[in-house]
Amino acid sequence: GFFQSYAVKVDIKDASNATCLYADWMMRFLITYEANNGEYKNTTLNLSSGVTHNGSVCGNDTQAALLAVQFGEGHSWSINITKNNETYQGDFTTLTYNTNDTAVFPDAKRKGPVTVLMKHLLHPVQLNTVFVCHSSYLIEAENVTQFFWNVTLQAFVQNGTVSKKESRCPADRPTSAPTVPPTTANVTTASTTTLSPAPTTHPSPVENPDTGNYSLKSGNKTCFLATVGLQLNISQDKPLLININPKTTTADGTCGNTTATLKLNDGNSTLIGF
Repeated sequence: GFFQSYAVKVDIKDASNATCLYADWMMRFLITYEANNGEYKNTTLNLSSGVTHNGSVCGNDTQAALLAVQFGEGHSWSINITKNNETYQGDFTTLTYNTNDTAVFPDAKRKGPVTVLMKHLLHPVQLNTVFVCHSSYLIEAENVTQFFWNVTLQAFVQNGTVSKKESRCPADRPTSAPTVPPTTANVTTASTTTLSPAPTTHPSPVENPDTGNYSLKSGNKTCFLATVGLQLNISQDKPLLININPKTTTADGTCGNTTATLKLNDGNSTLIGF
């Protein structure tokens, strides 16, 4: 579902027509809204092909940079980026979605623009360095979840040229192999004349996940029940298997007459929705 959205490329110029703010990324939004019948529904807001970037600002030592885009039927998104000594970082994002867009909100009870302010988790990046994150990540606030992936961003570009030096997000960085401590089988002593080969170690297989019982209530009645063991198989440079631990996973969501949503959050930035 990620690739239903359009990629956005923004190249902001300063007064001398030199690039001062550059970004190329993809994003989408999962929004919960109240319908006319009182039910709460989930909808997905994707970027459209016709994106503008009115109101974007280069920024300087005293003024924050602003990357702003407008899309679809009255929707807009922006990120505020500040400069501090030798680094820049994202401070917060502002999403305004318009529930008058009946294609996205066909039966919204509340009509008109709704603005949601979120703290953005962009850590400090060295100046003259471009931030890159191909992996997907999300931020949440109120009734909105923002998803980002394939992100390339540099604020306060120097000399009008986007840097080739990259700062990768943690999810893009390869994990190092664990160090095997010495054991009596592979340690030599002064009296040893013949060495036995060190035992071959094989990675232990990931066990089957524990089964969890997850439920939602509507008033005093259970409206959603799931008994399931969950394991994620994530394709990266090296396959990554993650078991969802029921003991540390919380269930949330909504139930309606025709639609029910179960959200599982393991507390480690893993969010699964059914």
